[in-house]
Amino acid sequence: MSLDPVILFFLLGILARLVRSDLRLPEPLYEALSVYLLLALGLKGGVELARHPLAALLPQTAAVILMGCLLPVVAFALLRRPVGLDRVNAAAIAAHYGSVSVVTFAAGVAWLEARAIAFEPHLALFLAVLEVPGIVVGLLLARGAGAGAALGPLLREVLAGKSVLLLLGGLAIGAVLGPAGLKSTAPLFVDLFKGALCLFMLELGLVTGRQLGQLRHAGARLVAFALVVPLLFGAVGAGVGGLIGLSVGGATLLGTLAASASYIAAPAAMRVALPEADPGLSLPIVLGVSFPFNVIVGLDAYHAFAALLAR
Repeated sequence: MSLDPVILFFLLGILARLVRSDLRLPEPLYEALSVYLLLALGLKGGVELARHPLAALLPQTAAVILMGCLLPVVAFALLRRPVGLDRVNAAAIAAHYGSVSVVTFAAGVAWLEARAIAFEPHLALFLAVLEVPGIVVGLLLARGAGAGAALGPLLREVLAGKSVLLLLGGLAIGAVLGPAGLKSTAPLFVDLFKGALCLFMLELGLVTGRQLGQLRHAGARLVAFALVVPLLFGAVGAGVGGLIGLSVGGATLLGTLAASASYIAAPAAMRVALPEADPGLSLPIVLGVSFPFNVIVGLDAYHAFAALLAR
């Protein structure tokens, strides 16, 4: 386990919840931090897009989207058997693990930067495009049982949601203005990034601490799934990163994205499209098991995968 400030703030939040402290972040601050992190990640990626022809990134982006469509299918198969869930709940959880976590990605960025490991900044583009396919595939899997709302309105809702809109908007602004145009905002969106992420992780530690008590309802097989699948998907993501020509740092970040699970976009989409799915199964394992596993243990593992594959 790496003693990174981001991880330590997260552990502090869990500890505060376990000792029943009254510590909490004001809701407006939490919302402001989420907007800030999404914009900062988008702007960083957009600045790099300004340095590269977008057409050169299309083959890589297509491969990443294909990966994003296949991972929820694998998760669904594992959740049906051997975990043994019904089709709707298996599809809903598969959508969570097929989509991605912005904060896990941000933690991965901070982890690499703290170790001076280079990576391709256009990974922020992959973050944006990977949020949607897993949700759509999850709903298609659920529709095999006749469940789910119309895909068209739901897809519009996901694409217009805060996370995707801010990421894509930040990418566009960064790409249009370039490094020189955004130089004046660097003190806010670059220099303060890690400090803001630490505060956000403190709040997520508090949220995770609340979810830990719900794990007893999930069952041992589902908890095992939440530990094994991030490692499996992280290895796949790192492998895909190597195949499409990413550096070790870039493959590490793609592995981190593949290993992560959505706890913002996917739960909101499932609440609308699959109201019969039980969020008491998905959220405890996503926030109580997979998220802490990824930020505490997984980042080292995904970097090791990427380095091994590069050799």
